[in-house]
Amino acid sequence: MVQRYQSPVRVYKYPFELVMAAYEKRFPTCPQIPVFLGSEVLRESRSPDGAVHVVERSCRLRVDAPRLLRKIAGVEHVVFVQTNVLNWKERTLLIEAHNETFANRVVVNEHCSYTVHPENEDWTCFEQSASLDIRSFFGFENALEKIAMKQYTANVKRGKEVIEHYLNELISQGTSHIPRWTPAPVREEDARNQAGPRDPGSLEAHRPSSALGPALEAVSMDGDKLDADYIERCLGHLTPMQESCLIQLRHWLQETHKGKIPKDEHILRFLRARDFHLDKAREMLCQSLSWRKQHQVDLLLQTWQPPALLEEFYAGGWHYQDIDGRPLYILRLGQMDTKGLMKAVGEEVLLRHVLSVNEEGQKRCEGSTRQLGRPISSWTCLLDLEGLNMRHLWRPGVKALLRMIEVVEDNYPETLGRLLIVRAPRVFPVLWTLISPFINENTRRKFLIYSGSNYQGPGGLVDYLDREVIPDFLGGESVCNVPEGGLVPKSLYMTEEEQEHSDQLWQWSETYHSASVLRGAPHEVAVEILEGESVITWDFDILRGDVVFSLYHAKKVPRPGAREPGTRASGQLIDKGWVLGRDYSRVEAPLVCREGESIQGSHVTRWPGVYLLQWQMHSPPGSVACSLPGVDDVLTALHSPGPKCKLLYYYEVLASEDFRHRLLGESRENSGHTHEWRSLWDPKESLKAHPLTAGREPFWGLSQH
Repeated sequence: MVQRYQSPVRVYKYPFELVMAAYEKRFPTCPQIPVFLGSEVLRESRSPDGAVHVVERSCRLRVDAPRLLRKIAGVEHVVFVQTNVLNWKERTLLIEAHNETFANRVVVNEHCSYTVHPENEDWTCFEQSASLDIRSFFGFENALEKIAMKQYTANVKRGKEVIEHYLNELISQGTSHIPRWTPAPVREEDARNQAGPRDPGSLEAHRPSSALGPALEAVSMDGDKLDADYIERCLGHLTPMQESCLIQLRHWLQETHKGKIPKDEHILRFLRARDFHLDKAREMLCQSLSWRKQHQVDLLLQTWQPPALLEEFYAGGWHYQDIDGRPLYILRLGQMDTKGLMKAVGEEVLLRHVLSVNEEGQKRCEGSTRQLGRPISSWTCLLDLEGLNMRHLWRPGVKALLRMIEVVEDNYPETLGRLLIVRAPRVFPVLWTLISPFINENTRRKFLIYSGSNYQGPGGLVDYLDREVIPDFLGGESVCNVPEGGLVPKSLYMTEEEQEHSDQLWQWSETYHSASVLRGAPHEVAVEILEGESVITWDFDILRGDVVFSLYHAKKVPRPGAREPGTRASGQLIDKGWVLGRDYSRVEAPLVCREGESIQGSHVTRWPGVYLLQWQMHSPPGSVACSLPGVDDVLTALHSPGPKCKLLYYYEVLASEDFRHRLLGESRENSGHTHEWRSLWDPKESLKAHPLTAGREPFWGLSQH
């Protein structure tokens, strides 16, 4: 595979003639570049009027490689042939170089140019490109490629410093101006000689083949060129190879993309998301550009107007900047009725709103860059989880959240600079276990999690936000106008017809199982747990009637027999002959659930075995509810037209290892990385006392609405 390098345009704020004088001082040796051992002139020629000067040199470079590799190669230095075409009239210097050593195994080509700045004739521009093609090298191809590119980019970085060193030396010696070239008077006899046939061995024979053609076109300055000073000022510090990747991807888009070319900041985000792997970044960016065109995302900020209901109940908004100048977005997720919003406006409207937030975030980053005079490419999110409970784990809402995370990760990479999660409650690990596998590892490293009041004081929010910016609801001084959220009235929910039109009912029915509960015939689901301290979570809606929900642990396997771990058996499963307290035991207190309620809950299992989720019809006060009806009772219930309850339910088992170690492990793993992660719990507390590891009590219990 051929490795390529392309530099941005580097500008010397000196006239071309003075820069050329500094350039010549690099020869025959250059102490500032230790690997450059020396050079000698092979051929040299000038045009009759002196306007064009061609020099061909042989340059020796020390091999900066491990001793073993030098021994195998049998050389201590390599030879490059460099051809310079200096045109004083056009004020250009074109340079081509290629290797002679190992030319049959390794091919290195380099093209450089010095030209006059298109907007200031007293400034000089410099560009260079190179390619490396290692065909075979004693089995050390990969090692040689890494060494060569590392050494090359290191020398590239030194190139400008060397020229500026010699420029300063010339000025200190009193040479601050060199007059421009002017043609000498040409006699009539000389003019006739110049008009005659050219000697094949003259100037043209020594000029690089591309000197007057493509190379000259390639270095012509226009608005599509990236300036090194612009990169440093507006995009931030990049290594030479990172600059090269940006320039190559940008140039490829200019040549192939039909439509609006993304801004440099946007292209750079995709490169960072793929660790500057050019092909992977190009593929990711192309998919995103296609997605933006399909959904007309470029017009989103001009066309999107959130519904009034969303403006009232969506608890998020922009709020000044963080301590580094990043735009700050506050989201009070714990106060937001995600289920109510989903039922009132639908998933697509919520997704559209999230996209508008990301579009606005990019726009604000550009504004902060202009305001502060330094690159601001990402924004900070302050996520307040006060009030988060099991209701937020309503499965259609979680699925919608995962979809939004996927869309944002694919199309807005590297836009989140930091996520500050405060007042994380005990239910948070359940949510984190569900969503963390879908979050990019680079993004997860930017999360800081605080429980309780740990965000106050040193090491907390004051490390990332100025005190006058911390919102008042977190004990700060700033009045925050972000909506407080709250429960969405059910009267504002979409009708079933509207939900069907938006495909929401179909999506939800794909998630849930339906069940009918008859008097005397409970509905039961068996879940087999192979190891203790797993987490069973459940989510159900009561569509008709009132039911009593209970959770049992059974020592025996109920009918219809053994199953694969995690699969379900349903219907009425508890055998009539079982005795409560001997064959099975209740591990969650019975909960009365009324018609229209939505119930979410979880339980940390203490023992392996079979757990039974049971729903039975609620008996009116004064009657006795029987958890184990007789056969006659069941037959009567099935054949009688009496009342019945109906529900939709969903459950999930979070494996013990996944649940206990994913969050705790990442907390410990990241604890030493500049505090980019804070443990959810006080490290002074014993882990044995925590319900996640003890398994001696329900993790959160039941919540209802």
